[in-house]
Amino acid sequence: MSRVFVGLSGGVDSAVSAALLMDAGHDVTGCFIRIWRPEFLECTWREDRLDALRVAACLGIPFTEVDLSEEYERLVIADMLQGYAQGETPNPDILCNRHIKFDAFLTWARANGAQKIATGHYAQLSSHPLRITRAHDSSKDQSYFLARVAEQSLGQTLFPIGHMEKSAVRAEAARRGLPNAQKRDSQGLCFVGDISMPEFLSRYIPPRPGCVMDRSGSVIGTHDGAHLFTIGQRHGFSTASRTPLYVVGIDVTTNTITVSADMRDAYVQSVRLRDAHWFAAPEADRRYDAVLRYHGDTVPAQCDGTLVQFEEPALAVPGQTCAVYNGNELIGSGIISVENRSA
Repeated sequence: MSRVFVGLSGGVDSAVSAALLMDAGHDVTGCFIRIWRPEFLECTWREDRLDALRVAACLGIPFTEVDLSEEYERLVIADMLQGYAQGETPNPDILCNRHIKFDAFLTWARANGAQKIATGHYAQLSSHPLRITRAHDSSKDQSYFLARVAEQSLGQTLFPIGHMEKSAVRAEAARRGLPNAQKRDSQGLCFVGDISMPEFLSRYIPPRPGCVMDRSGSVIGTHDGAHLFTIGQRHGFSTASRTPLYVVGIDVTTNTITVSADMRDAYVQSVRLRDAHWFAAPEADRRYDAVLRYHGDTVPAQCDGTLVQFEEPALAVPGQTCAVYNGNELIGSGIISVENRSA
């Protein structure tokens, strides 16, 4: 069996992953990955580290810590801030998986004697050929977050709980007496803490008051910076309207946002992908399933590698990842750029 370094986050999923790997006969080491946190925010990382240490002690496995905070700030935070400054909405969890867990951590683990790494992601790996597939528990499936992981990393990775229901994972943790069996799942991004994303961004991108426009081009309100908004958002700006309004357009060059009472005005018929990443080349005449955000609806589509055309208009947010599936198999992804509006 292999020597496996497991990313212990302090949560129940990675804890059970480590336990299952031990059962399978692997030589397991628990690793807590330290990422960047801003000095002006409180974060639970110390409590999470302590929980990870307790899990390792309960299982009787070695425990170590790897500091990847510099890599996280340089490869995740900087990329995220640049995206927001350009009027996009990046997904830092996807960036973290691509650059930190399945690149920097994997490289560090291999250099320190590991043959493979493992995480508590709800996803599965098929073989012949090696592909990421959806988790057994569809309500917890995290394959979307892995859409941009390099293919060469997959052969060195294990997802021990991808075949399990979340309820079964918790039951297994309780059966083994793991100290975090009832710990609540983490919510949101640790480095953002208890403040909103606009508040976080304002620390790095100065507010710029601008105009809210309706679809005819008339000014109907004000906002504190076009970069603070996401397509489909319905709050954070000021107008005299009592009708809920949705952001359907963002222009950081003019520092304006466009709003509409009908969110369908933000829908697009197709998107162009940049930085496309394919595990299997798409066939132009095949019908695929596109997922445009985590736990978003599956959208039937055709894809030629850079252009994804939807059967029906859908909400697509620039900067987010479009993951393309053939059934349950993840075949590739790309960063969303709007091709055309449906309206």
